[in-house]
Amino acid sequence: MIVSSLLSLMMVLAPVPDPVEPVRLENGTVQGAAADGVVAFKGLPYAAPPVGARRWRPPAPVADWEGVRDATAYGAICIQPPANGDPGVGPLPMSEDCLTLNVWAPEERDGPLPVMVWIHGGGYNNGSGTAALYDGSALARRGVVVVTINYRLGRLGFFDHPALAADRPADEPAGNYGVMDQIAALEWVRDNIAALGGDPGNVTIFGESAGGVAVTQLMVAPSARGLFHKAIVQSGLGRQRSADLSLDHPGRPSAQSLGVAFGRGAGLPADADAAQLRAVPAEAFLSPMPPFYSDNVIVDGTILTEDVVEAFSAGRQAPVPLILGTNSAEFWWIRPTDAGAYGRIDDALTVAERDALLAAYGGPDGYDAHIISDLVFNEPARYLTRLHADAGYPTFLYRFDVVPESNPEPSGGATHASERPYVFDTLDTVGRPLGQRDQDAADAMAGYWTRFATAGDPNAPTTVVWPDLRSAPGVLLEFTNDGPVARPMPHADRLDLIESFYARVRPGA
Repeated sequence: MIVSSLLSLMMVLAPVPDPVEPVRLENGTVQGAAADGVVAFKGLPYAAPPVGARRWRPPAPVADWEGVRDATAYGAICIQPPANGDPGVGPLPMSEDCLTLNVWAPEERDGPLPVMVWIHGGGYNNGSGTAALYDGSALARRGVVVVTINYRLGRLGFFDHPALAADRPADEPAGNYGVMDQIAALEWVRDNIAALGGDPGNVTIFGESAGGVAVTQLMVAPSARGLFHKAIVQSGLGRQRSADLSLDHPGRPSAQSLGVAFGRGAGLPADADAAQLRAVPAEAFLSPMPPFYSDNVIVDGTILTEDVVEAFSAGRQAPVPLILGTNSAEFWWIRPTDAGAYGRIDDALTVAERDALLAAYGGPDGYDAHIISDLVFNEPARYLTRLHADAGYPTFLYRFDVVPESNPEPSGGATHASERPYVFDTLDTVGRPLGQRDQDAADAMAGYWTRFATAGDPNAPTTVVWPDLRSAPGVLLEFTNDGPVARPMPHADRLDLIESFYARVRPGA
Protein backbone atom coordinates (compact mmCIF):
# COMPACT_ATOMS: atom_id res chain seq x y z
CA MET A 1 0.00 0.00 0.00
CA ILE A 2 2.84 2.38 0.91
CA VAL A 3 4.70 1.55 -2.32
CA SER A 4 1.54 2.14 -4.34
CA SER A 5 1.00 5.51 -2.64
CA LEU A 6 4.59 6.55 -3.30
CA LEU A 7 4.31 5.61 -6.96
CA SER A 8 1.10 7.61 -7.25
CA LEU A 9 2.78 10.61 -5.64
CA MET A 10 5.76 10.33 -8.01
CA MET A 11 3.38 10.29 -10.97
CA VAL A 12 1.69 13.44 -9.68
CA LEU A 13 4.99 15.24 -9.07
CA ALA A 14 6.68 14.18 -12.32
CA PRO A 15 6.40 16.77 -15.05
CA VAL A 16 3.87 15.84 -17.70
CA PRO A 17 5.27 16.58 -21.16
CA ASP A 18 3.19 18.94 -23.29
CA PRO A 19 2.92 18.44 -27.04
CA VAL A 20 4.64 21.07 -29.15
CA GLU A 21 4.16 22.31 -32.68
CA PRO A 22 5.26 19.78 -35.31
CA VAL A 23 8.62 20.49 -36.92
CA ARG A 24 9.56 19.76 -40.51
CA LEU A 25 12.85 17.90 -40.97
CA GLU A 26 14.47 16.80 -44.20
CA ASN A 27 12.70 13.44 -44.28
CA GLY A 28 9.36 14.40 -42.77
CA THR A 29 7.52 16.09 -39.94
CA VAL A 30 8.03 15.21 -36.25
CA GLN A 31 6.30 16.14 -33.03
CA GLY A 32 8.12 16.20 -29.71
CA ALA A 33 7.06 17.19 -26.22
CA ALA A 34 8.08 19.86 -23.70
CA ALA A 35 8.60 19.71 -19.94
CA ASP A 36 10.21 22.15 -17.49
CA GLY A 37 11.23 24.55 -20.23
CA VAL A 38 12.89 21.95 -22.46
CA VAL A 39 11.50 20.45 -25.65
CA ALA A 40 12.64 16.92 -26.48
CA PHE A 41 12.50 14.95 -29.72
CA LYS A 42 13.26 11.27 -29.23
CA GLY A 43 13.80 8.27 -31.45
CA LEU A 44 14.55 10.26 -34.61
CA PRO A 45 16.03 8.03 -37.33
CA TYR A 46 19.26 9.31 -38.84
CA ALA A 47 19.96 6.33 -41.12
CA ALA A 48 18.06 3.43 -42.62
CA PRO A 49 17.73 0.29 -40.46
CA PRO A 50 20.94 -1.77 -40.90
CA VAL A 51 19.07 -5.06 -41.10
CA GLY A 52 18.97 -8.00 -43.48
CA ALA A 53 21.13 -7.25 -46.51
CA ARG A 54 22.16 -3.93 -44.89
CA ARG A 55 23.94 -5.65 -41.98
CA TRP A 56 27.66 -4.75 -42.27
CA ARG A 57 26.98 -2.05 -44.85
CA PRO A 58 27.63 1.70 -44.51
CA PRO A 59 24.62 3.59 -43.17
CA ALA A 60 22.08 4.46 -45.86
CA PRO A 61 19.81 7.54 -45.99
CA VAL A 62 16.51 7.55 -44.13
CA ALA A 63 13.40 7.04 -46.23
CA ASP A 64 10.93 9.92 -46.22
CA TRP A 65 7.70 9.46 -44.28
CA GLU A 66 4.20 10.87 -44.61
CA GLY A 67 2.21 12.53 -41.87
CA VAL A 68 3.54 13.52 -38.45
CA ARG A 69 5.98 11.14 -36.78
CA ASP A 70 5.66 10.81 -33.00
CA ALA A 71 8.98 11.76 -31.40
CA THR A 72 8.12 11.37 -27.72
CA ALA A 73 9.60 7.91 -27.07
CA TYR A 74 13.13 6.53 -27.39
CA GLY A 75 14.03 4.06 -30.09
CA ALA A 76 15.41 0.61 -29.38
CA ILE A 77 18.96 0.27 -28.09
CA CYS A 78 21.43 -1.52 -30.34
CA ILE A 79 22.12 -5.24 -29.91
CA GLN A 80 24.35 -5.73 -26.86
CA PRO A 81 24.98 -7.98 -23.83
CA PRO A 82 22.98 -7.49 -20.60
CA ALA A 83 23.58 -4.16 -18.90
CA ASN A 84 24.82 -5.64 -15.58
CA GLY A 85 23.90 -2.46 -13.74
CA ASP A 86 25.64 0.02 -16.05
CA PRO A 87 23.57 3.25 -15.89
CA GLY A 88 24.84 4.14 -19.37
CA VAL A 89 22.60 1.48 -20.94
CA GLY A 90 19.05 2.54 -21.71
CA PRO A 91 15.90 0.46 -21.35
CA LEU A 92 14.89 -2.39 -23.63
CA PRO A 93 13.86 -3.31 -26.27
CA MET A 94 16.99 -3.82 -28.30
CA SER A 95 17.16 -4.33 -32.02
CA GLU A 96 19.41 -4.09 -35.04
CA ASP A 97 16.99 -1.36 -36.14
CA CYS A 98 18.52 1.12 -33.69
CA LEU A 99 20.05 4.03 -35.62
CA THR A 100 18.16 6.82 -33.88
CA LEU A 101 19.06 9.96 -31.99
CA ASN A 102 17.46 12.24 -29.42
CA VAL A 103 17.44 16.04 -29.16
CA TRP A 104 16.83 18.40 -26.23
CA ALA A 105 16.53 22.18 -26.70
CA PRO A 106 15.36 25.10 -24.56
CA GLU A 107 11.77 26.08 -25.33
CA GLU A 108 12.65 29.76 -25.13
CA ARG A 109 15.63 30.80 -27.22
CA ASP A 110 16.88 33.76 -29.20
CA GLY A 111 18.46 32.49 -32.35
CA PRO A 112 20.29 29.22 -33.03
CA LEU A 113 22.13 27.65 -30.08
CA PRO A 114 25.39 25.72 -29.75
CA VAL A 115 24.98 21.97 -30.29
CA MET A 116 26.54 19.22 -28.14
CA VAL A 117 26.52 15.71 -29.64
CA TRP A 118 27.14 12.95 -27.08
CA ILE A 119 28.79 9.66 -28.07
CA HIS A 120 28.26 7.09 -25.32
CA GLY A 121 30.91 4.71 -24.04
CA GLY A 122 30.74 1.02 -23.24
CA GLY A 123 33.78 -0.47 -24.96
CA TYR A 124 32.00 -0.30 -28.33
CA ASN A 125 30.01 -3.24 -26.93
CA ASN A 126 27.20 -1.68 -24.92
CA GLY A 127 25.49 1.58 -24.00
CA SER A 128 23.01 3.85 -25.73
CA GLY A 129 21.95 7.45 -26.09
CA THR A 130 18.67 6.63 -24.33
CA ALA A 131 19.93 6.14 -20.76
CA ALA A 132 18.47 8.47 -18.13
CA LEU A 133 22.08 9.25 -17.19
CA TYR A 134 22.40 11.04 -20.56
CA ASP A 135 19.15 12.99 -20.44
CA GLY A 136 20.05 16.33 -22.00
CA SER A 137 17.50 18.48 -20.18
CA ALA A 138 19.81 19.99 -17.56
CA LEU A 139 22.43 20.93 -20.15
CA ALA A 140 19.76 22.34 -22.46
CA ARG A 141 18.62 24.65 -19.66
CA ARG A 142 22.12 26.13 -19.80
CA GLY A 143 21.54 27.31 -23.34
CA VAL A 144 22.65 24.49 -25.65
CA VAL A 145 20.99 21.89 -27.85
CA VAL A 146 21.95 18.34 -26.81
CA VAL A 147 21.96 15.34 -29.14
CA THR A 148 22.54 11.75 -28.02
CA ILE A 149 22.95 8.90 -30.50
CA ASN A 150 22.82 5.14 -30.84
CA TYR A 151 25.37 3.45 -33.08
CA ARG A 152 26.07 -0.18 -33.98
CA LEU A 153 28.04 -2.09 -31.36
CA GLY A 154 30.23 -5.17 -30.96
CA ARG A 155 30.57 -7.45 -33.96
CA LEU A 156 27.61 -5.78 -35.66
CA GLY A 157 29.44 -2.46 -35.56
CA PHE A 158 33.14 -3.36 -35.67
CA PHE A 159 33.75 -6.48 -37.70
CA ASP A 160 35.01 -7.87 -40.97
CA HIS A 161 35.36 -11.26 -42.65
CA PRO A 162 36.76 -12.41 -46.01
CA ALA A 163 33.26 -13.41 -47.09
CA LEU A 164 32.04 -9.85 -46.53
CA ALA A 165 35.05 -8.48 -48.40
CA ALA A 166 34.23 -10.70 -51.38
CA ASP A 167 30.63 -9.47 -51.36
CA ARG A 168 31.19 -5.69 -51.36
CA PRO A 169 32.47 -3.21 -53.94
CA ALA A 170 36.20 -2.65 -53.72
CA ASP A 171 35.76 1.02 -52.76
CA GLU A 172 33.12 0.46 -50.08
CA PRO A 173 34.33 1.34 -46.55
CA ALA A 174 34.23 -1.59 -44.15
CA GLY A 175 34.90 -2.68 -40.59
CA ASN A 176 34.13 0.55 -38.73
CA TYR A 177 30.36 0.52 -39.12
CA GLY A 178 29.82 2.09 -35.70
CA VAL A 179 32.10 5.01 -36.61
CA MET A 180 30.30 5.36 -39.94
CA ASP A 181 27.05 5.60 -37.96
CA GLN A 182 28.53 8.38 -35.81
CA ILE A 183 29.50 10.29 -38.96
CA ALA A 184 26.02 9.75 -40.42
CA ALA A 185 24.52 11.16 -37.20
CA LEU A 186 26.73 14.25 -37.51
CA GLU A 187 25.61 14.66 -41.12
CA TRP A 188 22.02 14.48 -39.87
CA VAL A 189 22.82 17.21 -37.34
CA ARG A 190 24.34 19.36 -40.08
CA ASP A 191 21.21 18.99 -42.22
CA ASN A 192 18.45 19.09 -39.58
CA ILE A 193 19.47 20.68 -36.32
CA ALA A 194 18.61 24.23 -37.35
CA ALA A 195 14.94 23.22 -37.48
CA LEU A 196 15.22 22.15 -33.82
CA GLY A 197 16.96 25.29 -32.58
CA GLY A 198 20.63 24.38 -33.05
CA ASP A 199 23.45 26.05 -34.94
CA PRO A 200 24.98 23.57 -37.44
CA GLY A 201 28.04 25.83 -37.58
CA ASN A 202 28.75 25.40 -33.85
CA VAL A 203 28.79 21.69 -33.02
CA THR A 204 30.78 20.08 -30.19
CA ILE A 205 31.26 16.33 -30.05
CA PHE A 206 31.85 14.84 -26.60
CA GLY A 207 32.13 11.32 -25.31
CA GLU A 208 33.46 9.11 -22.53
CA SER A 209 35.61 5.93 -22.59
CA ALA A 210 34.91 4.30 -25.97
CA GLY A 211 32.89 7.43 -26.73
CA GLY A 212 36.02 9.45 -25.98
CA VAL A 213 37.97 7.19 -28.32
CA ALA A 214 35.26 7.85 -30.90
CA VAL A 215 35.80 11.60 -30.51
CA THR A 216 39.52 11.26 -31.18
CA GLN A 217 38.82 8.92 -34.10
CA LEU A 218 36.42 11.47 -35.56
CA MET A 219 39.13 14.08 -35.13
CA VAL A 220 41.33 12.08 -37.51
CA ALA A 221 38.63 10.68 -39.83
CA PRO A 222 38.74 12.48 -43.20
CA SER A 223 34.99 12.17 -43.81
CA ALA A 224 34.16 13.73 -40.43
CA ARG A 225 36.14 16.90 -41.12
CA GLY A 226 33.96 20.00 -40.91
CA LEU A 227 31.04 18.23 -39.23
CA PHE A 228 32.05 19.51 -35.77
CA HIS A 229 33.91 22.52 -34.45
CA LYS A 230 34.99 21.56 -30.91
CA ALA A 231 35.74 18.29 -29.14
CA ILE A 232 35.65 16.96 -25.56
CA VAL A 233 37.31 13.64 -24.70
CA GLN A 234 36.56 12.03 -21.33
CA SER A 235 38.84 9.10 -20.48
CA GLY A 236 39.39 8.37 -24.16
CA LEU A 237 42.65 6.40 -24.16
CA GLY A 238 44.97 7.59 -26.97
CA ARG A 239 47.83 5.13 -27.37
CA GLN A 240 45.71 2.15 -28.49
CA ARG A 241 46.88 0.21 -31.54
CA SER A 242 44.17 -0.71 -33.99
CA ALA A 243 43.72 -3.91 -35.92
CA ASP A 244 44.18 -3.44 -39.65
CA LEU A 245 41.24 -4.44 -41.78
CA SER A 246 42.97 -7.29 -43.61
CA LEU A 247 46.68 -7.22 -42.77
CA ASP A 248 47.96 -9.32 -39.85
CA HIS A 249 50.81 -8.07 -37.66
CA PRO A 250 52.80 -10.05 -35.08
CA GLY A 251 50.58 -10.38 -32.04
CA ARG A 252 47.93 -8.18 -33.70
CA PRO A 253 45.59 -10.08 -36.02
CA SER A 254 43.57 -8.22 -38.62
CA ALA A 255 39.84 -7.61 -38.36
CA GLN A 256 39.28 -10.24 -41.03
CA SER A 257 41.35 -12.81 -39.14
CA LEU A 258 39.41 -12.02 -35.98
CA GLY A 259 36.20 -12.48 -37.97
CA VAL A 260 37.33 -15.87 -39.24
CA ALA A 261 38.29 -16.95 -35.71
CA PHE A 262 34.88 -15.90 -34.40
CA GLY A 263 33.10 -17.75 -37.21
CA ARG A 264 35.07 -20.89 -36.47
CA GLY A 265 34.19 -20.71 -32.78
CA ALA A 266 30.54 -20.07 -33.61
CA GLY A 267 30.37 -23.19 -35.74
CA LEU A 268 30.07 -21.47 -39.10
CA PRO A 269 31.43 -23.46 -42.05
CA ALA A 270 34.89 -22.43 -43.21
CA ASP A 271 33.48 -21.47 -46.59
CA ALA A 272 30.55 -19.45 -45.21
CA ASP A 273 29.47 -16.68 -47.54
CA ALA A 274 28.15 -13.19 -46.77
CA ALA A 275 24.51 -14.32 -46.97
CA GLN A 276 25.14 -16.99 -44.35
CA LEU A 277 26.84 -14.47 -42.06
CA ARG A 278 23.96 -12.05 -42.43
CA ALA A 279 21.48 -14.81 -41.63
CA VAL A 280 23.03 -15.56 -38.22
CA PRO A 281 20.81 -14.26 -35.38
CA ALA A 282 22.19 -10.98 -34.06
CA GLU A 283 22.47 -12.25 -30.48
CA ALA A 284 24.91 -14.93 -31.62
CA PHE A 285 27.54 -12.26 -32.15
CA LEU A 286 27.51 -11.28 -28.47
CA SER A 287 29.37 -14.29 -27.10
CA PRO A 288 32.18 -14.12 -26.44
CA MET A 289 32.09 -10.33 -26.22
CA PRO A 290 34.90 -8.84 -28.34
CA PRO A 291 37.56 -7.04 -26.27
CA PHE A 292 37.61 -3.34 -27.06
CA TYR A 293 41.35 -2.79 -26.79
CA SER A 294 42.23 -5.42 -29.40
CA ASP A 295 39.15 -6.17 -31.54
CA ASN A 296 36.90 -3.12 -31.72
CA VAL A 297 39.40 -0.48 -32.86
CA ILE A 298 40.16 -0.87 -36.55
CA VAL A 299 42.18 1.05 -39.14
CA ASP A 300 40.20 0.30 -42.28
CA GLY A 301 42.04 2.52 -44.76
CA THR A 302 39.06 4.72 -45.66
CA ILE A 303 37.10 5.91 -42.62
CA LEU A 304 40.15 5.60 -40.37
CA THR A 305 43.43 5.64 -42.25
CA GLU A 306 45.78 5.63 -39.24
CA ASP A 307 45.82 5.37 -35.47
CA VAL A 308 44.93 8.42 -33.41
CA VAL A 309 48.39 8.93 -31.94
CA GLU A 310 50.08 8.80 -35.35
CA ALA A 311 47.68 11.40 -36.74
CA PHE A 312 48.16 13.73 -33.76
CA SER A 313 51.94 13.30 -33.94
CA ALA A 314 51.87 14.37 -37.60
CA GLY A 315 49.43 17.24 -36.99
CA ARG A 316 46.69 15.65 -39.07
CA GLN A 317 43.92 15.92 -36.46
CA ALA A 318 41.00 18.33 -36.79
CA PRO A 319 42.10 21.91 -36.00
CA VAL A 320 39.48 22.48 -33.30
CA PRO A 321 39.49 23.51 -29.62
CA LEU A 322 39.86 20.44 -27.41
CA ILE A 323 39.11 19.45 -23.81
CA LEU A 324 40.66 16.14 -22.79
CA GLY A 325 41.02 14.52 -19.39
CA THR A 326 40.89 11.49 -17.14
CA ASN A 327 39.70 10.36 -13.72
CA SER A 328 42.03 9.93 -10.78
CA ALA A 329 41.48 6.17 -10.29
CA GLU A 330 40.40 5.00 -13.75
CA PHE A 331 41.08 1.25 -13.87
CA TRP A 332 42.00 0.84 -10.20
CA TRP A 333 40.67 -2.74 -10.18
CA ILE A 334 42.84 -4.02 -13.07
CA ARG A 335 46.30 -5.35 -12.25
CA PRO A 336 49.18 -5.81 -14.71
CA THR A 337 49.09 -9.56 -14.05
CA ASP A 338 45.43 -9.85 -15.08
CA ALA A 339 44.42 -11.74 -18.20
CA GLY A 340 43.28 -9.71 -21.17
CA ALA A 341 44.64 -6.92 -23.35
CA TYR A 342 44.91 -4.34 -20.55
CA GLY A 343 46.91 -6.65 -18.34
CA ARG A 344 49.39 -7.30 -21.12
CA ILE A 345 50.26 -3.76 -22.06
CA ASP A 346 53.24 -3.57 -19.70
CA ASP A 347 54.75 -6.83 -20.96
CA ALA A 348 57.16 -5.01 -23.30
CA LEU A 349 58.88 -3.12 -20.46
CA THR A 350 62.57 -3.83 -20.14
CA VAL A 351 64.00 -4.77 -16.75
CA ALA A 352 65.49 -1.29 -16.43
CA GLU A 353 62.20 0.40 -17.34
CA ARG A 354 60.25 -1.72 -14.88
CA ASP A 355 62.77 -1.05 -12.09
CA ALA A 356 62.55 2.69 -12.71
CA LEU A 357 58.78 2.59 -12.63
CA LEU A 358 58.70 0.47 -9.47
CA ALA A 359 60.82 3.14 -7.80
CA ALA A 360 58.60 5.94 -9.12
CA TYR A 361 55.49 4.20 -7.76
CA GLY A 362 57.11 3.50 -4.41
CA GLY A 363 57.18 -0.27 -4.86
CA PRO A 364 55.09 -3.12 -6.24
CA ASP A 365 51.84 -2.14 -4.52
CA GLY A 366 51.82 1.35 -6.00
CA TYR A 367 52.87 -0.01 -9.38
CA ASP A 368 50.09 -2.61 -9.42
CA ALA A 369 47.49 -0.06 -8.34
CA HIS A 370 48.27 2.66 -10.89
CA ILE A 371 50.34 1.43 -13.83
CA ILE A 372 47.37 0.34 -16.00
CA SER A 373 45.52 3.63 -15.48
CA ASP A 374 48.67 5.57 -16.32
CA LEU A 375 49.53 3.48 -19.40
CA VAL A 376 45.99 3.49 -20.79
CA PHE A 377 44.65 6.91 -19.77
CA ASN A 378 46.86 9.42 -17.97
CA GLU A 379 50.04 9.47 -20.03
CA PRO A 380 48.16 9.30 -23.37
CA ALA A 381 45.95 12.22 -22.24
CA ARG A 382 48.99 14.32 -21.41
CA TYR A 383 50.68 13.37 -24.68
CA LEU A 384 47.73 14.06 -27.00
CA THR A 385 46.97 17.41 -25.36
CA ARG A 386 50.61 18.45 -25.63
CA LEU A 387 50.63 17.58 -29.33
CA HIS A 388 47.38 19.46 -29.91
CA ALA A 389 48.54 22.56 -28.03
CA ASP A 390 51.91 22.49 -29.79
CA ALA A 391 50.00 22.51 -33.09
CA GLY A 392 48.51 25.83 -32.00
CA TYR A 393 44.95 24.85 -31.09
CA PRO A 394 43.13 25.77 -27.85
CA THR A 395 43.66 22.81 -25.52
CA PHE A 396 42.43 22.19 -21.98
CA LEU A 397 43.47 19.22 -19.80
CA TYR A 398 41.53 18.08 -16.73
CA ARG A 399 41.62 15.51 -13.92
CA PHE A 400 38.41 14.43 -12.20
CA ASP A 401 38.84 13.53 -8.52
CA VAL A 402 35.37 14.04 -7.03
CA VAL A 403 34.43 11.11 -4.79
CA PRO A 404 31.00 11.07 -3.10
CA GLU A 405 30.95 10.28 0.59
CA SER A 406 28.46 7.55 -0.28
CA ASN A 407 30.86 5.92 -2.77
CA PRO A 408 31.35 2.32 -1.60
CA GLU A 409 34.28 1.52 -3.90
CA PRO A 410 37.78 1.19 -2.37
CA SER A 411 39.23 3.02 -5.35
CA GLY A 412 41.19 5.76 -3.63
CA GLY A 413 39.84 8.24 -6.18
CA ALA A 414 37.32 8.75 -8.96
CA THR A 415 36.83 5.52 -10.86
CA HIS A 416 36.30 5.13 -14.59
CA ALA A 417 33.04 6.67 -15.86
CA SER A 418 32.15 8.24 -12.51
CA GLU A 419 32.22 11.78 -13.98
CA ARG A 420 29.26 11.18 -16.33
CA PRO A 421 26.40 12.28 -14.01
CA TYR A 422 28.38 15.40 -13.12
CA VAL A 423 28.86 16.39 -16.76
CA PHE A 424 25.15 15.88 -17.54
CA ASP A 425 24.01 17.17 -14.12
CA THR A 426 21.93 14.01 -13.72
CA LEU A 427 23.04 13.05 -10.21
CA ASP A 428 19.59 11.69 -9.45
CA THR A 429 20.20 8.75 -11.82
CA VAL A 430 23.13 7.10 -10.04
CA GLY A 431 21.16 5.20 -7.41
CA ARG A 432 22.88 6.50 -4.29
CA PRO A 433 22.47 9.69 -2.24
CA LEU A 434 24.72 12.56 -3.27
CA GLY A 435 25.23 15.76 -1.33
CA GLN A 436 25.71 19.46 -1.92
CA ARG A 437 29.38 19.13 -2.79
CA ASP A 438 28.39 16.75 -5.57
CA GLN A 439 25.84 19.22 -6.88
CA ASP A 440 28.48 21.95 -6.74
CA ALA A 441 30.82 19.73 -8.78
CA ALA A 442 28.05 19.03 -11.31
CA ASP A 443 27.33 22.76 -11.62
CA ALA A 444 31.03 23.38 -12.22
CA MET A 445 31.53 20.65 -14.82
CA ALA A 446 28.31 21.31 -16.72
CA GLY A 447 29.17 25.01 -16.71
CA TYR A 448 32.68 24.53 -18.08
CA TRP A 449 31.44 22.03 -20.69
CA THR A 450 28.62 24.23 -22.00
CA ARG A 451 30.72 27.40 -22.04
CA PHE A 452 33.35 25.55 -24.05
CA ALA A 453 30.66 24.35 -26.46
CA THR A 454 29.45 27.91 -26.84
CA ALA A 455 32.73 29.75 -27.40
CA GLY A 456 35.65 27.30 -27.43
CA ASP A 457 36.76 28.56 -24.01
CA PRO A 458 35.40 26.97 -20.80
CA ASN A 459 36.18 29.96 -18.60
CA ALA A 460 33.96 32.69 -17.20
CA PRO A 461 34.85 35.76 -15.11
CA THR A 462 33.45 34.18 -11.93
CA THR A 463 35.09 30.73 -12.24
CA VAL A 464 38.49 29.28 -11.41
CA VAL A 465 40.59 29.89 -14.51
CA TRP A 466 41.20 26.76 -16.53
CA PRO A 467 44.55 27.36 -18.26
CA ASP A 468 45.00 26.81 -21.97
CA LEU A 469 47.97 24.47 -22.42
CA ARG A 470 49.33 26.73 -25.15
CA SER A 471 50.23 29.31 -22.53
CA ALA A 472 50.48 27.04 -19.47
CA PRO A 473 52.14 23.76 -20.53
CA GLY A 474 51.58 20.90 -18.10
CA VAL A 475 48.88 22.68 -16.07
CA LEU A 476 45.42 21.14 -15.77
CA LEU A 477 42.16 21.82 -13.97
CA GLU A 478 41.45 19.29 -11.24
CA PHE A 479 37.86 18.80 -10.13
CA THR A 480 38.11 18.02 -6.41
CA ASN A 481 35.69 17.58 -3.53
CA ASP A 482 36.48 21.18 -2.58
CA GLY A 483 35.99 22.59 -6.06
CA PRO A 484 38.11 23.11 -9.18
CA VAL A 485 41.83 23.80 -8.75
CA ALA A 486 44.39 24.66 -11.42
CA ARG A 487 47.63 22.76 -10.81
CA PRO A 488 50.50 20.98 -12.59
CA MET A 489 49.78 17.48 -13.87
CA PRO A 490 50.15 15.09 -10.91
CA HIS A 491 52.77 12.32 -10.97
CA ALA A 492 54.67 13.80 -13.89
CA ASP A 493 57.77 11.78 -13.00
CA ARG A 494 56.14 8.41 -13.62
CA LEU A 495 54.36 9.70 -16.72
CA ASP A 496 57.74 10.81 -18.08
CA LEU A 497 59.00 7.23 -17.70
CA ILE A 498 55.93 5.88 -19.48
CA GLU A 499 56.36 8.37 -22.30
CA SER A 500 59.94 7.18 -22.75
CA PHE A 501 58.71 3.59 -22.85
CA TYR A 502 56.18 4.41 -25.56
CA ALA A 503 58.82 6.31 -27.54
CA ARG A 504 60.97 3.17 -27.53
CA VAL A 505 58.30 0.67 -28.53
CA ARG A 506 56.49 2.96 -30.94
CA PRO A 507 58.95 5.56 -32.23
CA GLY A 508 57.53 8.53 -34.07
CA ALA A 509 54.10 8.24 -32.45
